[in-house]
Amino acid sequence: MDINTRIATRLRDLRDARGYSLDTLAERSGVSRSNISLIERGQSSPTAVVLDKLAIGLGVALASFFDDASAAAQPPSPLIRMADQPVWQDPASGYVRRQLSPPARSALQLVDVVFPPGQRMALETAVNDAHIHQQVWMIEGRMEITVGDTPWHLDEGDCLAMQLNQPIVFHNPTRKTARYLVALATLAPQGFAPRTASHSAPTPHT
Repeated sequence: MDINTRIATRLRDLRDARGYSLDTLAERSGVSRSNISLIERGQSSPTAVVLDKLAIGLGVALASFFDDASAAAQPPSPLIRMADQPVWQDPASGYVRRQLSPPARSALQLVDVVFPPGQRMALETAVNDAHIHQQVWMIEGRMEITVGDTPWHLDEGDCLAMQLNQPIVFHNPTRKTARYLVALATLAPQGFAPRTASHSAPTPHT
């Protein structure tokens, strides 16, 4: 399954699971009904900004669109080879996203991002009650990341933590390509007591 087909399938599945019509999701997300229909039919390549709006309308994280729905019908593997890791390029900014994590169910996801020089990407990222945290660790280059109203300047080796409940702007102000690792974790709400004393989720950022 290519990445655009995966996005199309996940969008349709997430919308159906919530009982939303195309019109309802269009109203909730601010993305036109015709655009949503084209994406679901695999006839349009959505930008990261459009996917972010759809994620907000559905109440999920943007990363949800890259999950492999077909893996749910099979025993999830704890290993994913590099050749099988889904890669997606944002048509607007040109940034490249590689899903590193295997399909085995986990509260933690790892993503490798290559961000072109001079590009900027603004995401609303208002996922209500999702308890999603994220950390960005710079591997190469420099990035300016504004979380809410606070700008942060990251150099190689720096790591920034944030919660996905506020607007986030990614900007590469240099003439060199930047590369960073993103760790996303879905955490239980405070006061939530798990049923078993199994492994607890780590506390990372995007």
